[in-house]
Formats: sequence, C-alpha cells, structure tokens
Amino acid sequence: MKSLFDTTSFKCSKLVTKSYSTSFSLAVHMLAPSIREAIYSIYGFVRFADEIVDSFHEYDKEYLINDFEKEYYKAMEMGISLNPILNSFQHTVKQYHITDDLIQAFLKSMKLDLIKSTYNTQSEYEDYIYGSADVVGLMCLKVFVEGKEQKYEQLKDEAMRLGSAFQKVNFLRDLKDDNLVLNRNYFPGIDLKSFDENAKNEIISEIEEDFRVAYQGIVKLPMEAKFGVYTAFVYYKKLLTKLKKTPYYEIGNSRIRVSNYTKAGLLAQSFVTYKLKLV
Repeated sequence: MKSLFDTTSFKCSKLVTKSYSTSFSLAVHMLAPSIREAIYSIYGFVRFADEIVDSFHEYDKEYLINDFEKEYYKAMEMGISLNPILNSFQHTVKQYHITDDLIQAFLKSMKLDLIKSTYNTQSEYEDYIYGSADVVGLMCLKVFVEGKEQKYEQLKDEAMRLGSAFQKVNFLRDLKDDNLVLNRNYFPGIDLKSFDENAKNEIISEIEEDFRVAYQGIVKLPMEAKFGVYTAFVYYKKLLTKLKKTPYYEIGNSRIRVSNYTKAGLLAQSFVTYKLKLV
C-alpha cells in the first residue's frame, strides 16, 4: 500500500537525521509528535544535497546534484518517488505549502559549493547563507505555523536570523576543514592565514546579534515547536560560548565540540526553563 511506503519514507528521513546529527535529532524529538516527521523530511532533503557537494569526491558531483533536483521535481509532479527521502519531502512541501523559491535558493547555494571556493564580499557571503541556511529555517517555520501565511510573515525575519546564526557557528567551528579539506572560505577576507583573535571576535559579535534577534521569534512560536527550537538554540549558544573561549589558533587547528554529557545537561536546563515559562 502507498501509505505503508510513505510511512517507511518518513522513517528513512528520521534515520538520516539520527545518523548525521545527534544534536539536531535531539531537538526534533522535543517538537510535538504531529510535526516531527515533517522536520525530519526537511533535514533528510537538505542533508543529502549537502552530502553530494561536500563528501562524494570520487563521483561526478554536478551530475548527482542535478539529478537529485530533477528527481525532486518528478516527485512533486507524480506525487511519489522511489527515493524515500524525496518521497517524504515532497509530501511535506505540499502539506505545508513550502514555496519553490525556497527550494531553488537552497539548491543554488549547494551548487555554488561546486564552483566557488571564496566569498570576497559581504553580499556574496549573505547570499550564500540565505540559500544554505536561512531558507532551511523558513521551510521549518512553514511547518511550525502549519502553513499559515500571516503567522509565517510575522516570524520570517527571526527564523532567517536563527538559520544564519546556526550556519555561521558551523562555519567558525569548521574553519579548518573548510579551508584545508574542501578549499573553501566563506568569511569575506578571512582565511587560516589571516584569522586572528580580532577576526574571531568580530564574527562572534555578528553571530551573537543574530541570536539576539532570533530569540525574539522563538518566544512567539507555537507551543508545538517552541521547546524543540529552543533546545537547538541553547545547544548552538553553548557551542558559540566554547568557540569564544577558545584561542583563535586552536579553532584553526581543531574542531570544537560539545560533549554528549554537556548536551544532556543543556537539555535538562532547557526543559526547566521551558516548563517555568521563562521562554
């Protein structure tokens, strides 16, 4: 039966989420059961696209990402895909009225990773972040507000700032790998050679302002979404705090992480804060 295939497809998206990101998976588990599957499906879609451009070095990445896009649009047209990740995602897109401009902006940034290694201007940097992160936040927001346009417009700016904050934290944490492994430099005018404490602090200040604005949107989210999003917010804030305390030369030489023990403590802290209605 088709319903069994669809259920299995969403389970595959959940498995992708749990396999690739324990932190994001934990945050999704804190969402209301009614919206978890949809968020898993969004993560599965963006994760597979990101894996194509970041990891499949021995394959024709351009062909793979273009084929992935074509198969997505076939799924949208037919209402089914034998790729379970695309099958679950197309259901979510239709159910929550996720607009195609968000999909296209995301795929554009993914394709840029195949041809562009340096972002020299603030405009280029912001355009990439919009497509790679902001629109993912907007896709999730569509689910959180159940596709309601008025509520979506009210929270749109804050959702984008949260996506930006998460992405910039990832860029800072992955500075070494991006430069040495993938030969990419996202921060305008900054690479491993020019990276110093002043550059680090300037980036962190920018991220802190993104988090400040994003929090204003989190407190306005529907109850079904608030705890899960706040959990992710707290985790990334903790990661930023660790980066802030780490000397710039260590960031360039190692990958900063938050331990599982600390993650458990952050979850407990988030739960208490949420239950006391402090967020």
